[in-house]
Amino acid sequence: MVTNNRGICFVGLGTMGLPMAQCLSEQGFAVASWDVSDQAGDGLPHRRTTLAEAASGAEVVITMLPEGDHVRQVHGAIHGLGSSPRRIFIDSSTIDVTTTRQLAVTAAEHGHGFVDAPVSGGAEGARAGALSFMTGGRPEDLAAVRPLLVAMGGKILHFGPASSGQAAKACHNMICGITALGVCEAFALAEASGLDPQKFFDLCKGAAAQSWILENRCPVPNLTPAAPSSNGYAPGFAARLMAKDLRLAQAAAQALGQETPFGAEAARRFTDFSVEEEAGALDFSAIYRTIRPANDG
Repeated sequence: MVTNNRGICFVGLGTMGLPMAQCLSEQGFAVASWDVSDQAGDGLPHRRTTLAEAASGAEVVITMLPEGDHVRQVHGAIHGLGSSPRRIFIDSSTIDVTTTRQLAVTAAEHGHGFVDAPVSGGAEGARAGALSFMTGGRPEDLAAVRPLLVAMGGKILHFGPASSGQAAKACHNMICGITALGVCEAFALAEASGLDPQKFFDLCKGAAAQSWILENRCPVPNLTPAAPSSNGYAPGFAARLMAKDLRLAQAAAQALGQETPFGAEAARRFTDFSVEEEAGALDFSAIYRTIRPANDG
């Protein structure tokens, strides 16, 4: 089992990775961190200047990176440092299932463990140490690193062998994307029908239409003060990331021959919305502007 005095290497200090690494450090874990950007993670006490320096002697390597290729490159570089000590790799990035399986096989070939552990909860959950982890991997590897996941999150679900966590994340975010479009279209129709948006929101949040998306990502400005829509659609969870996750879900569905027409439409809509860099950087609830363009907030 990983204890506070075991070496931990954390790679990827962006919107999610930085607060996750801070949670571990604040709870007494020995974290050496690194990011390709020299500016990322300046406030961390054990920020390293090179990946090799951060990973040297580490028994656990945690990655939180944008794409599967980035994770593969980091793992390859660390494998090049030798097989001692035995490491457990935790990948909390959101990447495709096929790459995740390959990462697990390669880790095993080098004598290391692997756990895929993508997250839900957004930057707010990361800062609060309240993320949900969807995990895949050998039970003994998960048991060894569970204290680290507990330090960063409130819910840890094990779905099976390596890549099961990524499969769960793809399915989860497909629900989120489809639900978001449904909420946006319903509010657009309500406003077009002359209904008071606040009254309609109050109806939905206490009825069968209630959902996390409705209450936390209500697309109409000024109905819920903490929602991105009430703050210029500042993310939150950026629309380009929602588009990426929905495309990953489609890749998984196609590989399995599973038809997901609603998921496919959600992937198309969010991808089209995110083509322009400015729109892609907004919270995903900003897609409401394309559905009810007269009400930009």
